Amino acid sequence: MTDTTSPTAPTAPARPVLASIGPEIRIESRGAAAVVTLDRPRALNALTTEMRAKLASEMPRIARDPMNYCLVLRSDNPKAFSSGGDVRELVAWGKSDPARARRAFADEYRLNWTLECFTKPTVSLIDGMVMGSGVGVTLFGTHRVAGEGYRFAMPETAIGLFPDVGAVHAFARMPDEIGMYLGLTGRTIGRADAFHLGLVTHCIAATEHGMIVDALAGAYPVDQLLDSHHQDPGPSELLARRGLIQRCFSAPDVADIIARLDQAAHSEGDRADADWAAAVRRDLLARSPTSLAITLRHIRGAAALDLDAVLEIDYRLACRCLEGHDFAEGVRAALIDKDGKPDWQPATNADIDPSAIAAHFAPLDDGGLALTPRDQIQAQR
Repeated sequence: MTDTTSPTAPTAPARPVLASIGPEIRIESRGAAAVVTLDRPRALNALTTEMRAKLASEMPRIARDPMNYCLVLRSDNPKAFSSGGDVRELVAWGKSDPARARRAFADEYRLNWTLECFTKPTVSLIDGMVMGSGVGVTLFGTHRVAGEGYRFAMPETAIGLFPDVGAVHAFARMPDEIGMYLGLTGRTIGRADAFHLGLVTHCIAATEHGMIVDALAGAYPVDQLLDSHHQDPGPSELLARRGLIQRCFSAPDVADIIARLDQAAHSEGDRADADWAAAVRRDLLARSPTSLAITLRHIRGAAALDLDAVLEIDYRLACRCLEGHDFAEGVRAALIDKDGKPDWQPATNADIDPSAIAAHFAPLDDGGLALTPRDQIQAQR
């Protein structure tokens, strides 16, 4: 509920920019706030390796600066906070310079972990779409504010990848297999669903996001500020369908999930539920069978893991996807040739070899991703 009587602090004068930042990402100090602005409009703020590297390089300085009360992440594009990572860049490197592609994944997951360990309030102001890498730079902050245009998705199974950036840590903890549904289908949800699932902490109109930045620059207490402007987003559509989702997505493997959806689609019960089940089944049949099997196993295993362990497995899986067929093929079909006709190998869920899926999770010969312990990151402050 919005409290229009709550005070806001005056705009604080901007201090000098912290670093030499290119046009696609700006990092500046405004009073008590370090403000990161994504500004790559033509690509809907798809995060490049360079953009993430610039943010990662500034995090220790932001943490140490006693004038910084909080970190604010925002977008200059009303259509998108971020459409994800630049996967075309990764696929190109996977073919020409695999070591560089692996480093890019490792550096991204280290940034995700750094944001999780950051000790100051982190406020993400999200309006429009937030997917993939955009989820990775916002999900682990203390405060995630959704505007009315907020749209969340992790659609990686459609391009032969899997929901990475630690997202399965959140999916594994959602009720009634809703996280499994989101991870496998990559379907988009709005802010009401996201709020009820804990993906966002506050719902505040995008027109008020500028006011929030100004208030935080004036060191206004973040919880009091956001709580006083939070708006009820209404009921969750997904939670209303939680029973059906649980019945279908609790199956032991993807083939059984699809079979249960087919059964629900042909039941004599609620017509809307039947239509929904049929549409979800079609979505799954269009996605990479390998990616679906990897994702299911990853989400099930993540329920017992801390985030750092999940990110370490993300790195193993990403390296194996770079070596495989479906990631490059999915990006080709969706983003390069745009023919929408990926040639998945294997082509069907029935053809999946469980031992091949298990091999994706095996330790890497080079030791894998080494994350700095939480206490060492926090000691940088």
